[in-house]
Amino acid sequence: MTRHDDDTERTFAALPPTHGRDFARTWWGRAWLRALEDAALDASQVKTGRRLARAGAVGAVSVRPGRITAVVQDRDRTAHRADVLLERLSDAQWDRFVDLAIERSGHVAALLDRDMPPHLVEDTATAGIDLLPGLGDLEPKCDCGAWDHCGHTAALCYQVARLLDQDPFVLLLMRGRAESAVLDALRSHGGTTGEEDARRPDGVDAAEAYAAGHVLPPLPALPGLREGPGAPPSLDTETAVPPDVAPAALGFLAARAAAEAHRLLAEALRSGHGRQAVRSDPDAARDAVRLAAGDPDPDVRRRLGDGSRRTEESMAVAVSAWRLGGEAALSVLEEEWAVEGDALARARAALESAWDEEERPSLRARGNHWTVVGAPHQLRLDHEGRWWPYRRERGRWVPAGGAAHDPATALASAALAAGEEP
Repeated sequence: MTRHDDDTERTFAALPPTHGRDFARTWWGRAWLRALEDAALDASQVKTGRRLARAGAVGAVSVRPGRITAVVQDRDRTAHRADVLLERLSDAQWDRFVDLAIERSGHVAALLDRDMPPHLVEDTATAGIDLLPGLGDLEPKCDCGAWDHCGHTAALCYQVARLLDQDPFVLLLMRGRAESAVLDALRSHGGTTGEEDARRPDGVDAAEAYAAGHVLPPLPALPGLREGPGAPPSLDTETAVPPDVAPAALGFLAARAAAEAHRLLAEALRSGHGRQAVRSDPDAARDAVRLAAGDPDPDVRRRLGDGSRRTEESMAVAVSAWRLGGEAALSVLEEEWAVEGDALARARAALESAWDEEERPSLRARGNHWTVVGAPHQLRLDHEGRWWPYRRERGRWVPAGGAAHDPATALASAALAAGEEP
């Protein structure tokens, strides 16, 4: 880079070709490019300029108040002088800028760190001073004869975005003030430029990041879903295990948490997920069944049973229900409810139409349970109007299959599960 004696013109050497990177990585560099891309009438010329800049076709860039200039070579090596003009701020506007810069602590230090504080840009915009160019503010002039942005002026703008990333004082020079003039004005107005005041904590200030939100690029596309959940970290260490911690149980919980997170993410990425009703989380007793369905070792399964107040046998039945239909199936197993009104009318209609008169089994109803008279089979109705088959084993009712909208189909599943002819 070359600085002229009066510091009102800076010349930057030609930048090498670049591949696989954005031209602007700072929020102010992206705002500069947005002023170009949103205002250009011919998007193809903008793309041409991007290709030329990426190929290193832009020569040394001269920056001075109100103008940037460079020679840009076409693919056929034809050279064109490209200029882009930007309105300079008035003396009164510069005085106001300096006042605003010293009003908030950290603005001067940020500028010295080659950072453009979003709050400073917002405050100046509120005061009617536009530091960053807006729609139509970048006026192109090129000896190729184009009256709008051509590939040459677009290439120059893309290259300048890289310069702005490195030093926001380039923008202030384009607006009419050299770096030395800005710093002298800050000193004379009471601002400080000492190194001790230029130190700032690492990281990004949350308020400034929020203030810059309107100029940030859109979020990247969601990553593709992996085929399965990742492996949880190993708990096999040389550290002594506290007496109240079970490493096997903790490792199992971590693995199941990863599997559940993968399942929920798969659902969230599925088309139409946003239109589905939000389901409530299962309570601790039902979540214990979900975990037990993941085949933990016997000690973990016993702990889950104890925590949910289930015997080994009742936990086995609950796990069987969960594997057939998740929380809905578990609810049918453990809850009995009164079927009334329209739900009862629909249930009776379904039972009437499911079989021919001579084939219809004799059913005894109690709540949402319909038990076949003289047979160890039962139908249970859920709140969605689906029928679940059950069979009686060792004095208790156990699930015998998945849900069906047709009660005859569900009852046939119970018979087949018992090894009988449906």
